[in-house]
Amino acid sequence: MKKQRTVTFNHNPLLKRELPAWRPRIVMLALMGCSLALVGRALYLQGVNDDFLQAKGASRYARVLEVPATRGRITDRHGDILAVSTPVRAVWALPTDARLEPAQVRELARLLEMNVNELNGKLAAGRDFVYLKRQVPPEVAQAVADLRLPGIHQEKEYRRYYPGGEVMAHILGFTDLEDRGQEGIELAFDKRLSGRAGARRVIKDRRGQIVEDVEAIRPPRDGDDVALSIDGKIQYLAWSALREAMEEHKAKAAAAVVLDVRSGEVLALVNAPTFNPNNRANLTGAQLRNRVFTDAFEPGSVMKPFIAALALERGKVRLNTPIDTGNGRMTIGTATISDTKRHGVMTMAEVVQKSSNIGTVKMAQQLGSEEMWHLFDQLGFGTPLNLGFPGETSGRLRPAKSWRPIEQATMSYGHGISTSLIQMARAYLVFAREGELVPLSLTRVEGAPSSGRRVFSAETARQMRTVLAMAAGPGGTAIRAQVPGYTVAGKTGTAHKLEDGRYARKYISSFVGFAPASEPRIVVAVMVDEPSAGKHYGGLVAAPVFSRITEGTLRTLGVAPDMPLTPLQLARRGADEAASEGSGRENM
Repeated sequence: MKKQRTVTFNHNPLLKRELPAWRPRIVMLALMGCSLALVGRALYLQGVNDDFLQAKGASRYARVLEVPATRGRITDRHGDILAVSTPVRAVWALPTDARLEPAQVRELARLLEMNVNELNGKLAAGRDFVYLKRQVPPEVAQAVADLRLPGIHQEKEYRRYYPGGEVMAHILGFTDLEDRGQEGIELAFDKRLSGRAGARRVIKDRRGQIVEDVEAIRPPRDGDDVALSIDGKIQYLAWSALREAMEEHKAKAAAAVVLDVRSGEVLALVNAPTFNPNNRANLTGAQLRNRVFTDAFEPGSVMKPFIAALALERGKVRLNTPIDTGNGRMTIGTATISDTKRHGVMTMAEVVQKSSNIGTVKMAQQLGSEEMWHLFDQLGFGTPLNLGFPGETSGRLRPAKSWRPIEQATMSYGHGISTSLIQMARAYLVFAREGELVPLSLTRVEGAPSSGRRVFSAETARQMRTVLAMAAGPGGTAIRAQVPGYTVAGKTGTAHKLEDGRYARKYISSFVGFAPASEPRIVVAVMVDEPSAGKHYGGLVAAPVFSRITEGTLRTLGVAPDMPLTPLQLARRGADEAASEGSGRENM
């Protein structure tokens, strides 16, 4: 066997080769260069430009906290507070630090009015941060703080409080947990009310507790107050009258609005059903709807005075012009229009007083469809009022070129067109303001009121005030609208409701009017949806609500009576018939 040759490490031939002399020098220079670069970088960061390391270090303990601004107050026109933000606390936890004994959990749950299982679920959520409860009253928050529980912390926040409760709910709306407006004035004026949050820099320990307040970065700017045009006393009496009408007539809903004739300010705006903005548990959509703004409905006979005024303005009729309504039935094409009874020949003023559909249609037939459309457009129908109120409807007004003869006829007495209650109330300002239409305001108007747009001549407006006073007086359809000591003027409306494109045997009863008729100070509009206690005519359902609201409002405003203060002796016999107006519709 051949013996293998071995080579020891010391005698390895590869080690006998010499490296070039420049190679170790280059490696040494490279290592020295890297070392110098690291030293230079360290000197630069720690001596010249230390912002980066300071920022990295500060991020471990420094925090910038938001300092909430106080939301502005909402007041009525007299300065009475309607909405105010009160300080409360938010209780939050760091679950990793909140190692609580069962007895501590039970006590904390009791104070926060929470279920023990719910509280344990939040503490075991596996998150770095969790709110246990928001908007905790200060006294409860102090009781929680006195427990000195590890990992349980608090921070300041605000909760909105509404002293008026249900009475002011729909006009004010409400805010969310972050004090941001969600409905009503709170949403419409949210930017103005919110202000701007501030900021401050603090030092916290690893448990999130503040150990030092370093500096204020930006002071908070509190929100501005908003003074509404609403009068708290008038709002309450309107709400009371509406609530009683809802109960008496077993209605589905109701709404009312009161306007100041001189300034266009909204003095009251109420809806039913309503809700308590301080406790919004179990709310429904029906409760939240501000029907004055959001609900469009066919107004019915309250539209008739506008057609009569346009016919007067164009010289087609005079107050004593006779109009033959025949036997109470009229055919246009294949459709038949009817009155509730035969009136025969009546004057133009009596047509409005008795609320004759046929008499109104005959006046409309003397006018062009473009003329009628232009009038409706000038009055604001089919266009939002742009008051900034959320959910405001524009109503429905189709272009005149699409009107058929029967549609022009039915629109003259309020069918085939839809409006909101606030639109209808504003439109009646033309009769109360000598033919002028002014913009409305939800906030208090300081100084001289805004100038309006002329729709009718002053003479036409004055004549229509006489006609509307007849409609609300003896022999008219709204004798129950009378107010002791004051002359009133207005018009009833009773319209069938549309369901699935067909008129159902359900009604919307309404009344729009103003007082005193001799020198108008307020316009009041009332709508009652689906009265179901046996009465549905506007003169029986809505007119009494108008009377009560108007009487209280005039006395609140200090308006002097314009007629002798003697009780009105109204004949009860035939009152129901007198209050029944022409609510007939075409039979298609």
